[in-house]
Amino acid sequence: MKRLTVILFVLLCSVPIFSQQKYAVLVIDIQNFYFPEGSLPLVEPEKAAANAFRLIEKSRIEKNPVIYIRHNSSSGMGINDIVKPRDGEVIFTKNEPNSFVGTGLYDHLKKLEIDTLVICGMQTHMCVEAATRAAYDFGFKVILIHDACTTRNLSFGDREVAAADVHAAVLAAMSRYATVISTGEWLK
Repeated sequence: MKRLTVILFVLLCSVPIFSQQKYAVLVIDIQNFYFPEGSLPLVEPEKAAANAFRLIEKSRIEKNPVIYIRHNSSSGMGINDIVKPRDGEVIFTKNEPNSFVGTGLYDHLKKLEIDTLVICGMQTHMCVEAATRAAYDFGFKVILIHDACTTRNLSFGDREVAAADVHAAVLAAMSRYATVISTGEWLK
């Protein structure tokens, strides 16, 4: 009886009480057309891409998937070299701001049993926001890395809105749908 108790104790201790979250890094539209020589340059895309690369590297080391989203475009469509995909990493091409529309992203995530998405990319106010909201609606836990995203100046009527203000406003709204943290906080 004592031996059976010890065996049961060892078996129970080896089973995690809470399932560990399985995450994927979702790299959205870090494409050449958003860089200085491209057709729609953003504010400091190199800085955001460098932080995204740090997320990608952590995910690769931990053997979690890195999934790339690229927006279909007639020029500058290539994924920027700073975050260049490795052979075997999945790339979905989309035609809409929402990364889930018209792609196999949702089914791919479910097949991999992903429950958490770490999101980075371009533009904060458009495709990053759309993917964050959709991921939340689909039941994923979402972690939005604010300094691995960027955007551009926008205008409304006669008012010019600085990229920093656009970025901050979107991130403030996204805190309802995601945990919004920095690259450094995620890497800890």
